[in-house]
Amino acid sequence: NRARLTGVVFPQVGVTAQKTMRLLPASGRKARQKVVVGDQDGVVTCFGIKKGEAVPVFKTLPGQKIARLELGGALNTPQEKIFVATGSEVRGFTKRGKQFLSFETNLTESIKAMHISGADLFLCASYIYNHYCDCKDQHYYLSGDKINDVLCLPVDKVNCITPVLACQDRVLRVLQGSDLLYEVEVPGPPTVLALNNGNGGDSGEEIVYGTSDGKLGLIQISGSKPIPKWEIGNEKKRGGILCIDSFDILGDGVKELLVGRDDGVLEIYNFESADDPALQYDHALSESIASIQGGCVGKDGYDEILASTYSGWLTGLTTEPVHREGGSGEELKLSQEMQSKISSLRNELEHLQIKVLQEREKYQQSSQSSTAVSSVPAFSVNDKFTLNKDDASYSLILEVQTAIDNVLVQSDVPIDLLDVDKNSAVVSFSSCDSEPNSNFLLATYRCQANTTRLELKVRSIEGQYGTLQAYVTPRIQPKTCQVHQYQIKPLSLHQRTHSIDHDRPMNTLTLKGQFSFAEIHSWVVFCLPEVPEKTPAGETITFYFQNTFLGTQLESTYRKGEGCFKSDNISTISILKDVLSKEATKRKINLNISYDINEESVRHTLKLIHPKLEYQQLLAKKVHLIDALRELQVHEGNVDFLLPKYRSILEEADQLLEEYKRQPAHLERLYGMITDLFIDKFKFKGTNVKTKVPLLLEILDGCDQDGLIAFFEAA
Repeated sequence: NRARLTGVVFPQVGVTAQKTMRLLPASGRKARQKVVVGDQDGVVTCFGIKKGEAVPVFKTLPGQKIARLELGGALNTPQEKIFVATGSEVRGFTKRGKQFLSFETNLTESIKAMHISGADLFLCASYIYNHYCDCKDQHYYLSGDKINDVLCLPVDKVNCITPVLACQDRVLRVLQGSDLLYEVEVPGPPTVLALNNGNGGDSGEEIVYGTSDGKLGLIQISGSKPIPKWEIGNEKKRGGILCIDSFDILGDGVKELLVGRDDGVLEIYNFESADDPALQYDHALSESIASIQGGCVGKDGYDEILASTYSGWLTGLTTEPVHREGGSGEELKLSQEMQSKISSLRNELEHLQIKVLQEREKYQQSSQSSTAVSSVPAFSVNDKFTLNKDDASYSLILEVQTAIDNVLVQSDVPIDLLDVDKNSAVVSFSSCDSEPNSNFLLATYRCQANTTRLELKVRSIEGQYGTLQAYVTPRIQPKTCQVHQYQIKPLSLHQRTHSIDHDRPMNTLTLKGQFSFAEIHSWVVFCLPEVPEKTPAGETITFYFQNTFLGTQLESTYRKGEGCFKSDNISTISILKDVLSKEATKRKINLNISYDINEESVRHTLKLIHPKLEYQQLLAKKVHLIDALRELQVHEGNVDFLLPKYRSILEEADQLLEEYKRQPAHLERLYGMITDLFIDKFKFKGTNVKTKVPLLLEILDGCDQDGLIAFFEAA
């Protein structure tokens, strides 16, 4: 039975960060709750709803931007004290808006995540975790990668303080005091943590996590080891998860899981079977959902889901019916309350339009005066540049607090722009002169009115590195633009992984020289994505990577004065050798480079590439036949005389064309990778085989795996 929920809109605040909106506890069951939200102008706003209108309770003065907002109070009492993290300070307010706490922490960076349990305060900056009790420092931990969220298991249930950190390297770190108790590997970089059912479940040990690649899971954090309960993939390719709450919106006595994603999708999962949650309801908003809460806000007795979006809109989905059926007829009549609400909104809109015209006139007059000073309007851009494992492409998501006019994308390295279904912008390409200006891509996206979020997809070529730039121009006057830069790294299609297959044939590159641990770490950061910028603690470190396009792997282990890189793909080793040599030369460091090439690895890599090559060649052949087959169909009237394989091409024509359009230059990229593999194999032997490349391309067109391997071995 699908939930019947209706959209309602509440007031708008400033731009909001993740987890900065909460509902204060109600005074009685099913009584209305107050909404409290903190924005990036540093303002905390608290309001209630009366007769469909927002009634302010309090509003603080602007200040530093608010990174987190949590509710607290003594254990086992209503959690109605409001705590906000702003810069390196935590402030506390009563539900009436009186400030009772201003705690300046000893953190050198801004607070990124916060959790409150009774007198215990858990704070995280980028890499540092701090635990305070009654504002006194208790414990400290330095994480190996960036911390995205923090949580503590309920003390009244588990009888000890068990903090859990969600870290960017796809790991949940469970702490005991200042020490690491154990690590939990999760399928993607965790962005948000929540207690299952709002209280950790029956045991108090259950944590729900959401990842930046849209996966959701439940893990029991027991005293000795983690127990995974369930995991939901992201089959629909939806956005990353930013917020989670538990609330019984369906009124069946069991709390549902409420999920908000960065592509604006709001989801409700219910637990029909005791094991795995099932998606019961979803609703698409136009921008990312920063916070989500379930409660009773608009009308006594009617529950709703409240979501705050990036630009500060508060949107509700209510169980209250918006209309009632009139008499015996089927026509629907609006209630008196709804009519008055529409009337007041119309009046407010007219008033705002007049005000905008007046301000515009005032601006035009002042800008033409002799003493005019031009001011550039400031605007916030929320951007995300991430590698997708499924199709080895990068997603660039740009979200602006106001409507986007256009986005110009420029790259100084060759990259492919891929199609995005959700993208309604009109794209136009400009011709590039790659020689003097290093311009390989110039594309302009013109957005439709009221577009505040734009998603682009690009695929890079490993070994070619540089910068992708996005020039974002919103629909504001005077015209202004922000430039955002994204690094395309030499091994850009590699993604961090927890482990690799050590039985594969591996090639080894060893570097020795007078370099520090921090220097070699900075070179690895330059070469590979998803490596923390901060130099790791300890004397040595190992990272594992997987190539998302080919499935080959890389192991990188290094310390002061020595680095060892192992891969089953010779081209990966070749790229590393070239880039690391160049970086060391820049710093005038002499490197002693040695390598051990495993001949078997070439055959192994070709076998990994071949199924992809065969599939893409077959797809290209089918696509080239479609026009001719359609012409035959028009001339003959039917296609019964065709062989079954040609009939199936006609039946699947739309899907084949869609897939081919989504993956431009895919076959070209595979040809390029095999050519690089061929050149790199012989480069390590000191032989130049570039003259044999045309012959190799002829063999590739024939798509014979044995012939290809034989050519590699005989050349």
